[in-house]
Amino acid sequence: MKTPKRIEPLVEDGLVDEVLRPLMSGKEAAVYVVRCGRELRCAKVYKEANKRSFRQAAEYQEGRKVRNSRQARAMAKGSKFGRKEAEDAWQNAEVAALFRLANAGVRVPKPYDFLDGVLLMELVADEHGDAAPRLNDVHLEPEQAREYHAFVIRQIVLMLCTGLVHGDLSEFNVLLGPDGPVIIDLPQAVDAAGNNHAFSMLERDVGNMAAYFGRFAPELKQTRYAREMWALYQAGTLLPESPLTGVFADDEHSADVDGVMREIDAARFDDARRRAAKADAERGTVKDEEPAPPWLQ
Repeated sequence: MKTPKRIEPLVEDGLVDEVLRPLMSGKEAAVYVVRCGRELRCAKVYKEANKRSFRQAAEYQEGRKVRNSRQARAMAKGSKFGRKEAEDAWQNAEVAALFRLANAGVRVPKPYDFLDGVLLMELVADEHGDAAPRLNDVHLEPEQAREYHAFVIRQIVLMLCTGLVHGDLSEFNVLLGPDGPVIIDLPQAVDAAGNNHAFSMLERDVGNMAAYFGRFAPELKQTRYAREMWALYQAGTLLPESPLTGVFADDEHSADVDGVMREIDAARFDDARRRAAKADAERGTVKDEEPAPPWLQ
């Protein structure tokens, strides 16, 4: 086929020898099967922001680092330069996430190169050498569903151990290769420690997986792995091999509202007493200490 214009720089640089066929076109990119020497790989061509259906929502951007203050100001103002910088940051986020996760042992497509908005990466193939199907396109037996669900949960744990949450995980962006599920599409990955929405996104990712695999093994819909792994993560004790049960009990102890209010009143009384004592000292007068109100005694 004719080489798409966006892939021409990779051909000129010797990174790609031939574009064989389109693979898919999604909400954020078009993907092509390309030949690199004797290997088949994928070339993911990111769509321009105005042609993408997946928007760079603020909750995904929170906590991401930028190169300098000039870039941050431009992105905040939405200038032409700022929009370009935001677009570059959006694309670079997936590249960085893929390298980070692949090095940590998470099953994601292996990244090779990134040039001019085109990501060159591993082609995930099935046992026949064809492009692997998405989970949404396969039917599973109950035992297969349980096995794959456990595998995906472990991958989510590995991701969280590296400090990342996928943020858009569903049966549409998990491929089923010969060795099991492969997680794809990571430009919206968020920093678990720096994003206030990280837990809600994690809970949604895990919930999507429970709902999908629960079609074939209904008991999986009742699992609560997100809260369990997040509690370990917050405590600093989450490890790649941490055992999980899928069971998480909410704290059912009712809040002691009266006790909290007493603490607040006591703090206010102490502050007022210190201010009064300071004022008296400045005036050179001394007063007897005011007793605390009865409800604070």
